[in-house]
Amino acid sequence: MKIRVLRYFLTVVREGNITRAAETLHITQPTLSRQLMQLEEELDTQLIIRGKREIKLTEAGRLLVKRAEEILSLVSKTESEITSDLVTGQVSIGSGESVMTSQVLSKLIRKFHSKYPRVKFDLFTGNASDIKEKVDKGLLDIGLLINPVDTEKYYSIELEEKEKWGILLLKDDPLAAKKEIKAEDLKEANLIISRRSIIENKMANFFASNFADLNFIATYNLIYNALTMVESGLGYALALESSIKIGQSDQICFRPLTPELSSSCVFIWKNQQIFNSTASAFIKLIKSEY
Repeated sequence: MKIRVLRYFLTVVREGNITRAAETLHITQPTLSRQLMQLEEELDTQLIIRGKREIKLTEAGRLLVKRAEEILSLVSKTESEITSDLVTGQVSIGSGESVMTSQVLSKLIRKFHSKYPRVKFDLFTGNASDIKEKVDKGLLDIGLLINPVDTEKYYSIELEEKEKWGILLLKDDPLAAKKEIKAEDLKEANLIISRRSIIENKMANFFASNFADLNFIATYNLIYNALTMVESGLGYALALESSIKIGQSDQICFRPLTPELSSSCVFIWKNQQIFNSTASAFIKLIKSEY
C-alpha cells in the first residue's frame, strides 16, 4: 500500500463521492477510480460500494479508514520528528527596542520552536547601526529594525504592522492634558531625540519649517535612556508609542503627534548569504508569514 493511495482513499470517504474527491485532489476521476480499484485488488477485497451519487463503505472499508488514519498520523509524526532532528543549532537575531518587534519575534519563534524544538535563539537588542554592523559581519543572521532604514544592500521584508510616533512626558505636565501633540506645542520645549540621523530626517520632514525652532537637548540610542531623562524632568522624548511599555513607569505617559506619523518594522539579512539549514528554515518561515 502506498501512502499516497491511502490519502486518496480517505479523501473519497470524506467527500462521499469519487468525482468530488478527484476535484479536491486535483486529479482526473478515471485516475482516482483506477487507484482505488488497484488498492482493492492489492487487498483482495471490496472497500467501497459505488453508487450513482455517493459511495458506501464495506466492513473492510470501514476498517481501512481507521487503519489509514492511524498510518498517516504516524507518517506525519515521523516526518516531523526526523525533520526536527535535522534542524538544530542556533539562530541569531538582532532587533530594535520596541514592543512591536518583540511581539513579531515572539510569534515567529513560538511557531518555529513548535516544529523545531532543538533550535535555540540568540537575541540581541540594539539600535539600527549596531544591528546592521553585526549583520554585515555575520555576527547576526537576521535583523528586525524599525523604519526608516536604508535596506538597499540587504534582502528585506517590510511588515504591515505600524506604530505611532509621539512624545513621552510626565503625567503632570500641562501637555499631558492634550490628546494629540502639534508641532507648535513643542516650539519652546526641551526635546530628546534618537541619535539615528535617519530618524532625525524623518522628524525634520514631519515638523517642516518648525524643525529649526525645536530645542534638542539630548539624544538617545536606546529608549530606556530616554525614559530615564523624561522621568527626571529633563524634557520630552520623541519616541514610538510602545516605548511607554518598556519603561513601565507610572509617572510617564505618551501622546501621539498630529497629523499622524508612524513607522513599520523590516526584516533584513545579507544578500547572497549562504545560511546554515537552521537560519534558512527560519527565513523561510518569515517569508511564508510576511
